[in-house]
Amino acid sequence: MVQTFTDDNFESEVLGSDKLTIVDLWAEWCGPCKMMNPVIEELAREYEGRAVIGKLDVDNNPKAPTEYNVRGIPTFLFFKNGQLVDRIVGARSKQDFVAKINAHLS
Repeated sequence: MVQTFTDDNFESEVLGSDKLTIVDLWAEWCGPCKMMNPVIEELAREYEGRAVIGKLDVDNNPKAPTEYNVRGIPTFLFFKNGQLVDRIVGARSKQDFVAKINAHLS
């Protein structure tokens, strides 16, 4: 249920989405990123149909991290109607994500 975003599909899948879209910017070598995987998978299941949640590997897809001034990972970018509306930097609790997601869905 967690989508894979790339430099090639970012415009169509993220910026072109009519749903709230959360992009998890991560890397294979990043411990905190791996720690967040179960939370991201749970959120993708729980918000299926209401929000799109996906991952973007910053090592293989440098365009979005550069364009959105991402300085550290994990960083989670929240897009609504093609616009960046929020971000979370660093590992956080599921409750932090639920609060932000629900705020942007209402």
